[in-house]
Amino acid sequence: QVQLVESGGGLVQPGGSLRLSCAASGFSLDTYTIGWFRQAPGKEREGIGCISSDDGETYQADSVKGRFTISRDNAKNTVYLQMNSLRPEDTAVYYCAADLSPWYQFFLKDRDEVDYWGQGTQVTVSS
Repeated sequence: QVQLVESGGGLVQPGGSLRLSCAASGFSLDTYTIGWFRQAPGKEREGIGCISSDDGETYQADSVKGRFTISRDNAKNTVYLQMNSLRPEDTAVYYCAADLSPWYQFFLKDRDEVDYWGQGTQVTVSS
């Protein structure tokens, strides 16, 4: 069965850290650009960053730049989102997605055109 599964979400205090994982099964991630999105209640889904399939080039949105880092371990078929200095406004459901497009085109694709989506994991930042 082909799927992406996110894990690592939870409740964290402001200023804290979490690391989300995006694990693939049924296919190999090493040829895919992997992106992270989030969606807060009542808001549009926001693309927050992605990592290329080959040289590890990464992109982060301004809203998370300097706080969030994306990395990949192709041997484990997993991509990570390290989130530091979390803020209440980071509260959202976080999704990963995989697509064969280059990283610089990833966020230009319509949601329905992306090859694979995970089911999402909740991150809540609150004291």
